Amino acid sequence: MKQVFHSIAQDLQAVLERDPAATSRMEVFLMYSGFHALLTHRLAHWFWHHKVPFLPRFISQVGRWLTGVEIHPGATIGSGFFIDHGMGVVIGETTEIGHHVTLFQGVTLGGTGKEHGKRHPTLGDHVVIGAGAKILGNIKIGDYVKVGANSVVLRSVPSNSTVIGIPGKVVKSVGVHMPEETMDHTNIPDPIAERFQAMEQELIELRKKVDNPEHSHSP
Repeated sequence: MKQVFHSIAQDLQAVLERDPAATSRMEVFLMYSGFHALLTHRLAHWFWHHKVPFLPRFISQVGRWLTGVEIHPGATIGSGFFIDHGMGVVIGETTEIGHHVTLFQGVTLGGTGKEHGKRHPTLGDHVVIGAGAKILGNIKIGDYVKVGANSVVLRSVPSNSTVIGIPGKVVKSVGVHMPEETMDHTNIPDPIAERFQAMEQELIELRKKVDNPEHSHSP
């Protein structure tokens, strides 16, 4: 139980660090539904871990009714977890979440069917999941990964990557740890816009060659 209180303290600090609207610990403790959902989960998970019947699911359902966030008591969540505007978030039973992870509203960490055993995602540390994104199945999301809003991720993602689209595709992989200030769901590349820009540049170069043919053949 001591570890539970330690994790709650770190969760509280995470809100203050990542939400500029949070002005005090008291405000977060009393007003933030994402924090309330995590608070009830920490308690429910402790009872689940100690194999207490009925009570963990009851606590999780109460948390769902009060906050709109559904977290199965069997899910394992690291410290410094932050749910921003948590309405509609769903986290499945065998989900494993690392430390300092951020989820926005409408995120689903779910399964893909009726398979048994490990059937939900595993998230590494410092992962950011944008609003409405779905991470489905027994897949691994590496450390420092950003998932764009409304993406649907069905395959494992290497660390230090950015994923967008349906189905989710890796559009950026830097291979090194990204600065913490970039770990939000707004700094997401747009591969379509980037491709159009590249095509536009190619057209500009072609026009130059057409307009100045003698220059294009000069040694």
